[in-house]
Amino acid sequence: MAVPRPGRAVRGSSTGRPLMAALDLFGRRWNLRIVWELRHGPVGFRALQERCDNMSSSVLRQRLTELLDVALVEQQPDTAAYALTELGNGAYRALRPLIRWSGEWAATLAAGSEDVR
Repeated sequence: MAVPRPGRAVRGSSTGRPLMAALDLFGRRWNLRIVWELRHGPVGFRALQERCDNMSSSVLRQRLTELLDVALVEQQPDTAAYALTELGNGAYRALRPLIRWSGEWAATLAAGSEDVR
């Protein structure tokens, strides 16, 4: 399966719209988690694997390859650790409203609200 890119058809959309490509990319299991785990700086492969609940090394390599290919992650030349690029940091910053919303959602459900619409 090709790595989603703006301007190309992706799963669920033939338009090539950047948003549709982003939704396909981030809809792939573990990609958002990797961005989340790299938010504070470079992390080596094994440490990243541990932070991601010990996902299989083959899946982690595949996801890192995808994120490297779309310029969200880079590999540090001196340590081989992985880090977010400026574009990757932008993706993390874009997630912050969703993080806040998820806290509100959890609080609403914990309070037993029957109307969560």
